Amino acid sequence: MFKPLDPILHSELRLAVMSLLLGVEEADFTYIKEQTNATAGNLSVQIDKLTAAGYIEVEKKFVGKRPCTTCHITQKGVEAFQSYVESLKDYLKPF
Repeated sequence: MFKPLDPILHSELRLAVMSLLLGVEEADFTYIKEQTNATAGNLSVQIDKLTAAGYIEVEKKFVGKRPCTTCHITQKGVEAFQSYVESLKDYLKPF
């Protein structure tokens, strides 16, 4: 009866990261960390999981002498998010 929910997206922090990235072209690690109120370690692990799933892409570079990690959502990530939202709507429908 209910569509399965994507376990990658069914995590509060990963869902927040995806939601943020849907609204911007790209976001750096610090911005995502501040917006989600996550610890650097936890955010790093969750970004790795989203990257491994192909939902986001990560670019690591240096700006001057400082490392800069930038993330953006992939087309696969957009489609997965949309599917997740549609599945979730099924759970919210009154019987």
